[in-house]
Amino acid sequence: MDYDLMVANARDELFACAERRFNEEEVALIIKAYELAEEAHRPQRRKSGEPYILHPIAVAMIVANEIGLGANPICAALLHDVVEDTDHTVKEIRDMFGEDVAMLVSVVTKRKSEKYETSLQVDNYKQMLQSIHYDIRALLLKLADRLHNMRTLKSMPSHKQLKIASETDYFYAPLANRLGLYRIKTELENLSFRYRQPNEYEEVRGQISRYVSQHAEAADAWMNPIRAALGHRGIVASVTCEPRSAYSIWAKMQEDSISFSEVEHIRVVHIVYKNWKQKEMSEKEMALLIYSIITNLYKEKPGSMNSYLDVSKDNNYRSLHCKLMGNEGRWMEVHIASSEMRRVANIGCLVEREHGVDRWIENFRGVLKDLAEQSRAGAFMEDVRSTFYEDDIYVFTPKGKMVVLPKGATAIDFAFEIHNKVGEQMKFAVINDKLCSAKTVLQKGDRVRIGLDDAPSIDKSWLDHVITYKARIGIRRFLNRQPSGMNEGFVLCASCKPISGDEVIGFRLPDGRTEVHRCDCRKAIEKAAEMGDSIVEKLDMKEFEQLNFPVRFHVKSVNKDQLLLAIVSLVSEQMHLSLGNLHSTIADDIVSTDFEVYVHSYSEIKRLKDALAALPGVYGLRTY
Repeated sequence: MDYDLMVANARDELFACAERRFNEEEVALIIKAYELAEEAHRPQRRKSGEPYILHPIAVAMIVANEIGLGANPICAALLHDVVEDTDHTVKEIRDMFGEDVAMLVSVVTKRKSEKYETSLQVDNYKQMLQSIHYDIRALLLKLADRLHNMRTLKSMPSHKQLKIASETDYFYAPLANRLGLYRIKTELENLSFRYRQPNEYEEVRGQISRYVSQHAEAADAWMNPIRAALGHRGIVASVTCEPRSAYSIWAKMQEDSISFSEVEHIRVVHIVYKNWKQKEMSEKEMALLIYSIITNLYKEKPGSMNSYLDVSKDNNYRSLHCKLMGNEGRWMEVHIASSEMRRVANIGCLVEREHGVDRWIENFRGVLKDLAEQSRAGAFMEDVRSTFYEDDIYVFTPKGKMVVLPKGATAIDFAFEIHNKVGEQMKFAVINDKLCSAKTVLQKGDRVRIGLDDAPSIDKSWLDHVITYKARIGIRRFLNRQPSGMNEGFVLCASCKPISGDEVIGFRLPDGRTEVHRCDCRKAIEKAAEMGDSIVEKLDMKEFEQLNFPVRFHVKSVNKDQLLLAIVSLVSEQMHLSLGNLHSTIADDIVSTDFEVYVHSYSEIKRLKDALAALPGVYGLRTY
């Protein structure tokens, strides 16, 4: 492979991009930064064998083209590993390129230490997040660096792939989402999924591909009347049908415990309009006009319209969503947005505005200080992620005061948001005039009143039902948490219950044992993101092949004669597996069957699922 030619082509592409966007002085500065980076990294090679300089060039191209930052961040992208990996110093960078470039390089340079507060990874996260005190461009630079590392992750050994992919899923993709960089967020999610769970990734991707191919003609036939109606009204708009990402669909399957065939929206129809100004209309007026036109064509699912036009998400995402009946008997999800809204959805936090991410950044600065002072060891990232990387919902006190909480927050979170004493004395909640448990998950627009008791009465289980840092800290202050012991040997995660044949990941414990999780286990992803150096490179699960593991199946089917007999015969006689509890209910000729099977490996689960799916009348099945 001609590496010299690869470097020359990449360099020339970067310089050509710079010449199109910047003046001569700025171009000269970028060339100077490249020359220093090329000289500093000349002896180095990436794991793939490629010259290391290709990495900073690629990061600089992402910063320039995909994020759209200026000349100084591009210089910093070229130089971002120089101080960390070579003998050059931040002072040299400052002398050659000025304070701004030096600050960006300094912020993204990992600080080495003989002893870390929690772990190297968590300390690096803290350093990166604190960069928001200086300039959000530093976070964007780190995202560009991570994006290119994920694009080239194939050359890394498997345990490094798991570590880096888990970091990405746990931290970087949610951060990109919160900053409104949807294109980058989606790519990071998919790449993380691909390397954490390659088998499931390929399976879901194949299902999407087959689905899109089978339904392409029907989708076009459904969209053509919309295109004609918009054209008739003089509205210039594109109407396209795009599949959701593999990660998005897989996550929906996990969240709702459903199969691929049960996912309601595999695709999204995007209507992007352009000429609202020529029509002397506002963006909102045009969106509502289009909504009126398409709902005249197709029946709308009642209550499905969701507007982000007036009150956008904190990351400045704006659009109008609705669901219309398709021509194949399924609801079609439709997103209506202007070309400007779509542009903003890709550059997010780079858009100048009075609210949105700017408000989030200001809030972040103060809360990071609180977290650093109050979070217990090891909980910093958990608190940051849950508080800031979820979309927000707006709920209200009985007096109409709006309270902003992360999506998924409970009434307990609401109580601690009001005041620490309210949280400690909470007994119940009254939500929209209905008596509810304190653990009830809140929905946007809820009116919430907290019922109090004179004496604090926090239950330890509350920690499993809160997501905000204020609630976590308040509960931790109240409870005395004791570390739990573990048995000798392998420690199998009680949440994900790994078995032989699963895609698994192991972590070295301080006492020498190995803690084993499935790769899709949320606890494993968090642990790999925070303590990646403890990942076991080669994990031997053969000793578990002789064990029986209970797996519960749920089968939904149309009522058929002898269906239960067919299930029992399949499990016991054909696959020679032990069948445990079996329960079946029939309602309106729909049969729901739950049963327990004892298996030795994931391959047995896969064969049984395939065989069950082939039974006449079976519509969907899942394991849990």
